[in-house]
Amino acid sequence: MLEGLPPNDATWLCRLPCDEDTARAVADVVVEMFDPAEAAASAFDLNPNAPGWSSPDWLVEIYFADAPDEDFVRGLVAGAAGEEQARTLEFLRIEKKDWVANSLHGLAPVRAGRFLVHGAHDHAAARVNDIAMEIEAALAFGTGHHGTTRGCLMMLDGVLKRRRPRRILDVGTGTGVLALAAARALRQPVSAGDIDPESVRSARANAVRNGARPWLYPVLATGVGHPALASGGPYDLILANILARPLRKLAPDLARLAAPGAEIVLSGLLLSDVAGVLSAYGAQGFALVDRLALDGWATLRLRRGGQGPRRAR
Repeated sequence: MLEGLPPNDATWLCRLPCDEDTARAVADVVVEMFDPAEAAASAFDLNPNAPGWSSPDWLVEIYFADAPDEDFVRGLVAGAAGEEQARTLEFLRIEKKDWVANSLHGLAPVRAGRFLVHGAHDHAAARVNDIAMEIEAALAFGTGHHGTTRGCLMMLDGVLKRRRPRRILDVGTGTGVLALAAARALRQPVSAGDIDPESVRSARANAVRNGARPWLYPVLATGVGHPALASGGPYDLILANILARPLRKLAPDLARLAAPGAEIVLSGLLLSDVAGVLSAYGAQGFALVDRLALDGWATLRLRRGGQGPRRAR
């Protein structure tokens, strides 16, 4: 699944049933062309058991905070997928809270190493040794299906197999899935914050829903500019799944909060963003030790103080 960061007050939906290549192309162009506060794109493989959808087997949906310029959107889709596809776009007015249910339509539980992210209707998918997390998106980003979230969970799973970080920070926590995964796995406090009030409310609710409230209480913060985050360091592990530009700007602040030998897991990056982000963190003394690409998005694991064995997957 590919998606952008949903606008919290989405009121319009543009939908296109299509093939996989078309869905990916359209989602990519929306993520590139629109501000995340204005529009979000989701492209996903439809569950064959989902009622009402049999063919084609992929669906791309675009959510808008305000009424879109239909001619402009059709032009973007025509450029990415052709005039015929652009003519089949369907524009719908939706209630403020309806887009979440629509965006989760047909999505299966997501597994990333020992972590399983699922909705309220999929408890049966959990295995005995899973760290299962029930995540309902509410009006915030982060269902676990996105390649960046899955990439971070897989990196986190790898880190926790090798060591037990004592202090963990999740910057731009969204629905709190990464912080929740760390808190549930380690059963210890995790610091987390987000710039969006709705995300913070959602992350707090997810912490309660999953029995992690003793270890996790996300705060409203711009970057790491909250006393609860700034005072919680130095951190052994920092997670930041946001976007390339804020990640580059945050490099000095995250470096300041990182302990000697700390690791940072970064995502929200298109493959073309990797070089610039590595340069920004390299200037702060971090070197790449692992890299993972999923659905056209990159997840990086960096370590402070020397270069480790580098892998690309």
